[in-house]
Amino acid sequence: MLSVTSAQLSAWLALFIFPFTRIMALIASAPVLGNKQIPVRVKIGLALLLTVIIAPTLSAQPAVDPASAIGLFMLLQQMLAGLAIGFTMRLIFVAVEMSGEFAGMQMGLGFASFFDPMNASFTPVVAQFLGIIAVLGFLGMDGHLYMLAALADSFHTFPISATVPQAAALHTLAAWGGSIFAHALQLSMPVIGALLITNLALAILTRSAPQLNIFQIGFPITLAVGFATLALSLPYLAPLLEQLTHASLDTVSHVMQQLSKH
Repeated sequence: MLSVTSAQLSAWLALFIFPFTRIMALIASAPVLGNKQIPVRVKIGLALLLTVIIAPTLSAQPAVDPASAIGLFMLLQQMLAGLAIGFTMRLIFVAVEMSGEFAGMQMGLGFASFFDPMNASFTPVVAQFLGIIAVLGFLGMDGHLYMLAALADSFHTFPISATVPQAAALHTLAAWGGSIFAHALQLSMPVIGALLITNLALAILTRSAPQLNIFQIGFPITLAVGFATLALSLPYLAPLLEQLTHASLDTVSHVMQQLSKH
C-alpha cells in the first residue's frame, strides 16, 4: 500500500505553490492578461497551466513547508516578484493613456470621458482610444509572449529561495515609474506642439480682428487640428510602443537581478 507522509506532501506542494504564486501575481497585475473583464476562473486556469509548464524546468527548491514562517515569507517574496513584473509592463499603457489625457485636454476634450472597464474608472475619450490602439499594437508585436518569456527567465535570474529581496530593486521600479511622465509627454508632444501653434495663431487673429468670436471659431479649429495631428502621428506610435516594451523588459531583467543580489 502506498503511503504518503505529511512532509512529502508539503514538499510536493511547495514545488507547485511557490511558482504558482509568482505567476498568479503577474497575471493579476499585468496588462491584457489582468483585464477585469477576464473571468477569475480563466486567470486561475491560465496560471495553473503556466505553472505546470514552467515548474518542471526550475532548479531544485529548498524543502520548506509553505505553511511555516519561512514558507509564508517565500510566498510574499514570490508575490512581490510577480507584481514587480506586472507593474513594470503595465506602466507602458499608463504612459500611452496619460499622453491621450494630455492631448485631449489641449484639444478641449477633457470633459469627454467614457467608462473604462479595464481600469474600472472614467477615462477621457482620447486616452481610451490610444489605450485600445496600444493594446492592439502590444498583441500584434507579441508583447504578451515576451512578457511570459520574461516571467520564465525570472525564475532563473531570481530563483525561489529564502533570501531577503534588496531595496535597490524597489528604487529601480520607482525610477521606471517616474520616467513614464517623460514618455507620456514624448508621445503627446506632436499634438501639444500643433495646438500651441494653433492657439498662438488664434490669439494673433483675435488681436488683429477683435470682432471675431474666438470662442465660436476656436473650438472647432482646435478639434480639427488636434484630430488631424493625432491621425498623422499614429503611424509613429508603433515604434515608440515597441521601444517602451523592450525598455520594460530590460527593466524587468534588471529588477530581478537586483532582487537576487545578496
